Amino acid sequence: MPFTTLISATELRALPDALILDCGFDLADTDAGERAHAAGHIPGAFYLHLDRDLAGARTGPDGAFRGRHPLPAREAFAARLRQLGLRAGRQVVAYDRQGGPYAARAWWMLRWLGHAEVAVLDGAWDGELSTAAPTATPTDWQAGTSLVGQIDAATLQKRLGRVRLIDARAPERFRGEVEPLDQAAGHIPGARNRLFKDNLDADGRFKPAARLRAEFQPLLAPHAAAEVVHQCGSGVTACHNLLAMAHAGLGDGLLYPGSWSEWSADPARPLATG
Repeated sequence: MPFTTLISATELRALPDALILDCGFDLADTDAGERAHAAGHIPGAFYLHLDRDLAGARTGPDGAFRGRHPLPAREAFAARLRQLGLRAGRQVVAYDRQGGPYAARAWWMLRWLGHAEVAVLDGAWDGELSTAAPTATPTDWQAGTSLVGQIDAATLQKRLGRVRLIDARAPERFRGEVEPLDQAAGHIPGARNRLFKDNLDADGRFKPAARLRAEFQPLLAPHAAAEVVHQCGSGVTACHNLLAMAHAGLGDGLLYPGSWSEWSADPARPLATG
């Protein structure tokens, strides 16, 4: 049975052929994740950089700002995974040292390319570390039909009030009390706040599926998963909530990749505070 949401360190050790992706990152020091990877990583793990591998150009062909971490071209990400040896059916495991937000972005993006056999390491790795650079055998793997959905700013604006919108940012940013990164403070009108870190227990592992389900259901009601849109600051930590929902058996919502960074850059779009 493939792992499709979370995997433990014990379970990972029993998978000698897994493609392991280190996605560690620090928004305040964009080289920190790569340095940490070089200093020691799960044996055989390859490093994926948020800006270079898990995001694309911030400006679109029309010159419009797409957000701080917009999705890359689908084929560009597929080509990167081919370089690392991805093939149909191969188990992929993503991890980071920050509680899973960057690994969850990779999880969502693998599913975006149609690869179902991908999971996030639940909690910290408790085994040996390696400083050796792994080798890969490139493949001719091709992306398939997407297993997830997304929504753009224009469509979301038309559907405000008819979708359940969940914002994964810190409560003080959601309320508009502080805004350290983006153009304006506040949130998209109608959004509800679910800080992504609330998906974790004190030990850094995801809460049990039943607890996640009980915590998310009041946020979702009365909407079905297909009518739930997840966003955050730049489309990264929102994937943590998407992963938590999937692990809880609540289905797949939609990702708004541009998130608050794109939304707030256009003064014509509505915003709310409080």
